[in-house]
Amino acid sequence: MNDTVLVGAQAPAAGRRVTPTGRLILSADADRADWLLARRSGIGSSDVPAILGLVKQNPPLKVYYDKLGHDVDDAGEAAYWGTVNEEAVARRWAMQSRSVIRRVGLVAHQDHPHWMTTLDRRVTQCPLSEDEQAPCALEVKTRSAFKSAQWHAGAPDDVTAQVLWQIIVNGYEHMHYAVLIGGNEYHQGVIRSDEYRDVMADITVAVDRFWNEHVVAAVPPEPVGDGEAVVNVLRRLHPSRTGSVDVDMHPDAYDALLDYNRHRSAESTAKKAKAAAKARLVAALGDAQEALLGGERAYSLEPSQAAPKVDFELLAERYPDAYAACVTPNPTERISIAPQYKGEI
Repeated sequence: MNDTVLVGAQAPAAGRRVTPTGRLILSADADRADWLLARRSGIGSSDVPAILGLVKQNPPLKVYYDKLGHDVDDAGEAAYWGTVNEEAVARRWAMQSRSVIRRVGLVAHQDHPHWMTTLDRRVTQCPLSEDEQAPCALEVKTRSAFKSAQWHAGAPDDVTAQVLWQIIVNGYEHMHYAVLIGGNEYHQGVIRSDEYRDVMADITVAVDRFWNEHVVAAVPPEPVGDGEAVVNVLRRLHPSRTGSVDVDMHPDAYDALLDYNRHRSAESTAKKAKAAAKARLVAALGDAQEALLGGERAYSLEPSQAAPKVDFELLAERYPDAYAACVTPNPTERISIAPQYKGEI
């Protein structure tokens, strides 16, 4: 494959020949630094679930700052093992499907250059088509065992959105997926474009709006999504802080201060109420382990293994080498409300 080969946004009706709409712009063996730079010039398939709010740890704000060239990616062990296991999972799919696959690279839509995707594998002989040369591709995933239930009825929403974007970019009728869950549970399936026409149209609108109204316009999206994930993005964006900012003209900050105070108060009240209720439940047990209601178990007091307590000062003093080797700083922050604003404003 060379950089002029087309590899899809509308899928064809049944019986019509697929006309690919994707153009290879970077080969699979390209330098990772070049790949990271190139993907910032468009919206990739992994960006789409984040833009749609389908991935807790990836808020839209993270996609925005990534496209502007800021280092806000905190991919860890999961991303590493996904890369390591990709080839093995792809080979399992090829063997199971009696098909032929090959690596591709970064692809962009020929008419909409900011529509981009990195295809895991191009399927050169599709097992579902009478015409084995019908173009399609394979998306490879690895997932935690805790995510197993999400795959029982097919691909979860975030993966479906990702694959649909690949279909849009390349003009395919369908795409295959293969997932390894917990290191020993394998699933595979297919996603067909004719089952998601309206969804694909909505995804295209959402991506174009995000690209034009935020990335191109350099206007950050609202900090929506999981609060901790948003804070993590901002922490990486601003690893050090100094000075002051006047938020008199920032009404959202004022509203957020009200919300924070209200939820902080409610959280404190709820924790105290929960502790008091727990005390009453334990008192009702006497010396028993479980309580019955109507002859059936209602609740019980079970042993719980809490994290061991570590005297870090003693560890650092007596075993400085072990402390340095095993204890990793975990910087975080807390909101400190000025006394005059701690009550109702």
